[in-house]
Amino acid sequence: MIPFLASFPRHVIVFNPLGRYARAQVAAMRQAGTPIIAGVQLGRGGEDMDGIPVLDAPPDGADAAVLYTPPEGTADAIARCAALGIRSIIACAEYVPVHDAMRAAKAARAAGAWLVGPNTLGLCVPGQGMLGNIAPAFCMPGAVTVLTRSGTLALTIARMLTAAGIGQRAVINLGGDALIGRNPHEYLAPLADDAATRAVLYVGELGGDKEYALAEAMPALRGKPLVAMVMGRHAPEGRRMGHAGALAGALRETAEAKLTALHAAGALVARTPDEAIEYLGGT
Repeated sequence: MIPFLASFPRHVIVFNPLGRYARAQVAAMRQAGTPIIAGVQLGRGGEDMDGIPVLDAPPDGADAAVLYTPPEGTADAIARCAALGIRSIIACAEYVPVHDAMRAAKAARAAGAWLVGPNTLGLCVPGQGMLGNIAPAFCMPGAVTVLTRSGTLALTIARMLTAAGIGQRAVINLGGDALIGRNPHEYLAPLADDAATRAVLYVGELGGDKEYALAEAMPALRGKPLVAMVMGRHAPEGRRMGHAGALAGALRETAEAKLTALHAAGALVARTPDEAIEYLGGT
């Protein structure tokens, strides 16, 4: 099971919480009801941040960590969290070196942790809390689990679903980099077991081959509908769109080729958000 869906974390820590951006996100998470018990920032231990103690080292007993650590320190922070038995790790930084990301993802998997990111806005479980920066005001409780590669699209799709009266079980920004902690297909079997998820909306992008693994894993959903969008159908050939993962280097990496594979595997292919909403409204 995905740890933060099986039971939303009750003891959350935040790495590097004292920067301007991180402070704003910590305040938003607390307003959303996320139970943050401590910040962790080397050399700043003993300080207080709006009632939250800041420590030099992570405390025992945390069940989730949100990392605002700079790219060059992200892998070590992930490995440290994994070694402490923290089951949900949200790595927000962009530009984490690929080999660092590989090392971090391996450490998290070996420890049984669920790593979201790097390069993520995090996730929101409406009615329970958020880890990162997907505002609960954009969401509403429901039964559709949303998986997106793009942070911007996570926010956009959540708001559109909510406006259409379609609630979400969770909105999860998987991470925009080519190498991320958990790939889309790894979510399908746990979501099949999640009684609160009635349908899955996947929003991918051109570039890479993650959608082919997703197509192969479709039977793992055991009949739950998967609505699939792949953005970038009109992207100029060879041009990176948005971030490192969104670049079609071969025909199979184009949005159209991925949509074809997903359709053949049984996904409901939507070419626009309105089409996705129409499918989901009938599930």
